[in-house]
Amino acid sequence: MEPAYFSAFAALAGSMIGGLTSLTASWLTQHVQFRAQQRASDLSQRQELYKNFIEEAARWYADAFAHDTAEVANLVNLYALASRMRVLSSPKVVESADRVIRVIIETYHAPNKTFHDVTDILDNEAMNPLREFSNACREELHRRGAS
Repeated sequence: MEPAYFSAFAALAGSMIGGLTSLTASWLTQHVQFRAQQRASDLSQRQELYKNFIEEAARWYADAFAHDTAEVANLVNLYALASRMRVLSSPKVVESADRVIRVIIETYHAPNKTFHDVTDILDNEAMNPLREFSNACREELHRRGAS
C-alpha cells in the first residue's frame, strides 16, 4: 500500500471517529436534558394535582362541619381529582385520598360542629385526614426527586 493512501485512510478514519463521538455526545446530552424536563414536568403535574385536591377537600371538609347534607354533584370535582391520582400516584397516596373523601362524607352524616369542636379536631392528628394525605404526597414527591 502506498503511503499516500495510508495517510488518506487514517485522516478519513479520524474524521469519522471524531464525527461519531460528537454525534453520540450530542445525542446523550439531548437525551439527558429531555429526561430531566420530563421528570420536572411530572413532578409539577403531581404537585398541582395534590394542591388542587387539598384545597377542594379542605373546602368540603369545612362545609361538612356546618351542614348536614351535601349535593352529590358538588363532590364530583373531588372524585375526579382522586381518579386522576389513580393514574399518576402511588397506591399509598390514592388510599389516603380515598380516606379523605370517606371522612368528608362521614362528617356530613355526623351532627354539625361548633368552632370549638373544629379546633379540637384539627389538633388531633388521627382526626385530620388531610395531614395524612399531605404526608403521603410529600413522601412520594421526595422519592421522585422533588426538593
